[in-house]
Amino acid sequence: MISRLRGALVEIEGNVLLLDVGGVGYEVEVSANVLGAAPLVGTELTLYTHFVVREDAQLLFGFCDKNERDLYRTYIRINGVGPKMGLALISSIDPSTLSRAVQNNEVGVLTKVPGVGKKTAERLMVELKSRIDTLIPQLPAAEHLPMPSFGSRAVYQEAEDALLALGYKSHQAQQAVMQARKDLEQKAAQSSGDEKDPTTEQIVTWVLRQFARSGA
Repeated sequence: MISRLRGALVEIEGNVLLLDVGGVGYEVEVSANVLGAAPLVGTELTLYTHFVVREDAQLLFGFCDKNERDLYRTYIRINGVGPKMGLALISSIDPSTLSRAVQNNEVGVLTKVPGVGKKTAERLMVELKSRIDTLIPQLPAAEHLPMPSFGSRAVYQEAEDALLALGYKSHQAQQAVMQARKDLEQKAAQSSGDEKDPTTEQIVTWVLRQFARSGA
């Protein structure tokens, strides 16, 4: 069992990192939170990992901390949820949104994740209801959490696709759009509540301005 890796980041290709650990290169599929931390090639990186062995492949999945990996393992124990879908769930639903969804029985939040149908979402909801306080103990009750209106991830996916069409690399587009989402949601949470959902054009414009400032 490979539980944790620490090494130099050699390459980023989409959501796959190549990590050099003592001269051995490990390919690790990582969560959106790992990419959102904007790791730099050449720097040292520590990942908590889950190792999957199949007849045709050996796969490593990497997470930013033990809590995120534990949540991933809860997902994949549920009937119908495989390693790839588990990673999609981790990358598509942040902890605060998950906590609110479970406490309010909002199955629709789970069905927005690519590949998650209604029956799978219902099974997930049942499993998570009994585990959510243990998995995400640091979160306050759902009614005290900010309720930004940016529930639709489709707009952010469209923005990412637009950036790819403009010639940006996959990891650049993913990281930039995730940062845009964080900043826009924070702005909405601090506002009077009159903020409207951003359009794809607004997100892309925001990202391009950030690229221009950083010289990317």
